[in-house]
Amino acid sequence: MALARHLGVSYNTAWLVKHKLMQTMRERDDSQPLNGLVQIDEAFWGGERHGGKRGRGAAGKTPFVAAVACSRDARPLRLRMTPLKGFRTQSIAHWAHAHLAPDCEVTSDGLRCFRAIAAVCPHRSIVTGGGPASVEKPEFAWINTMLGNVKNAIHGTYHSLHGKHLGRYLGEFAYRFKRRCALDRMVDRLAYVAVRTPPLPYRLATIAEIHT
Repeated sequence: MALARHLGVSYNTAWLVKHKLMQTMRERDDSQPLNGLVQIDEAFWGGERHGGKRGRGAAGKTPFVAAVACSRDARPLRLRMTPLKGFRTQSIAHWAHAHLAPDCEVTSDGLRCFRAIAAVCPHRSIVTGGGPASVEKPEFAWINTMLGNVKNAIHGTYHSLHGKHLGRYLGEFAYRFKRRCALDRMVDRLAYVAVRTPPLPYRLATIAEIHT
C-alpha cells in the first residue's frame, strides 16, 4: 500500500488510518439527510463466482441502495449509498427514515420495496422494465451515471474490496463528490470532523457491518 510506504508505517497501521478517515467521511454525510429531488435505485457490488449462480441471488454480491439528490435545474448535489441486508420493505423503510428529509421528492423504479418511502416523503414509481433501454430513462439519468462512476472509481483504485467494508468505500466516494467544488477546503474540513468522530479501534474496523 502506497500510504504505508509514504507514512513509514506497517500495512495494518496504514489500513486502519485509511478506514478511520473513510468512517469519518461516511458518518459526516449520514448525519445530513438528503432533500430536494432524489433519484433512487438498487445496486449490487461484486461479481459472479466461477460456476456459481448468476443474477441478484448470486453468492458474493453485496446489495446497496443508491440515491442522488438534485437541484431544481437538474444538477447533482449529493449522494447517499448504503449497503443493506436485502431489498425488503422493512430495510427500505428504515433507510428512508434515516436518510431522507420530509421535503424530498423521490423517484424510483418499480421495485416493490421502494413503496415504503411514501411513509417519509412524496414518492413516485416508474416501471423501467429490463434491458439496455431501462437505463436510458431521463428520470434516472444521474443515478445511473453515479453508479457507473462509483464502480469504475473503486475498481480502478483498489485491487480488491471485501463486501463487509463496502459502506466505508461508498461513503468516501459520496463525501468527496459533494465537496468536489471546494477541494481547497476539503482536508481542513475533514480534519475538523475527524476529531469529533467516535474512535474506531482495529477490532471494530475489521469486523463485518450489521446491515438492516
